[in-house]
This record gives sequence, structure tokens and C-alpha cells, in this order.
Amino acid sequence: MTLTIKGSRRITVDGVAFRWSVRRRPTYCQANGWSPLTFVVEQAEQPGALLVASLPCAHPGNWFGLPSRPVLPATVALGVRQALAAGWRPSLPGPAFKIFLHDSSPAW
Repeated sequence: MTLTIKGSRRITVDGVAFRWSVRRRPTYCQANGWSPLTFVVEQAEQPGALLVASLPCAHPGNWFGLPSRPVLPATVALGVRQALAAGWRPSLPGPAFKIFLHDSSPAW
């Protein structure tokens, strides 16, 4: 599974190009505040396993006005670095690699 180029953004982390995206519209669970805001990342040149990073806030499109924050490139870079340190291999095919970024993270 690869990200569509439309709507995704490029970022370079430690010399490697990635593409990342946040869902424009929340899923039903995100809209109700049951699931957190997430973003997905894949390696740009040789896509393999996706990274799915969850954040400690609601999707900005939630129906109840729950607190949210924008996903900044620094947050994406932090997520990529943490996932790589935890064993994510972005150029190899496989299931999605999931991580959770906490409030105490410096870029978050």
C-alpha cells in the first residue's frame, strides 16, 4: 500500500526522502473522539511498510470541538526517527508499523 501523491507532503529526515499525509476528513471514530489524530509516512523512493503515528489529541475535524493540534514537519520527523529507532524498516514490504507520540516529546 502506498500513499497517493495528491495531498501528501515530502520531508527529508536524516538524508532520506519520505512522503507523509494526514486524513483531511476524520474517520467516524476520530470524529467521535474515540480514536486519536494520526499521520502516515512512507519512504518516497522505495515505498515499503507504512508508518502510522498516533498523536495525543483529537482530529481537528472531530464533531465535539475536542482539543487538537496541527501536525508539523518537526512532529513528522520526530515520529520517523522514533520509529526507525524502534525497528521500522521503511524500504521493506510488510505490515504497517504503529507508534504513539506522547505529549512529552520535544517537537510535540
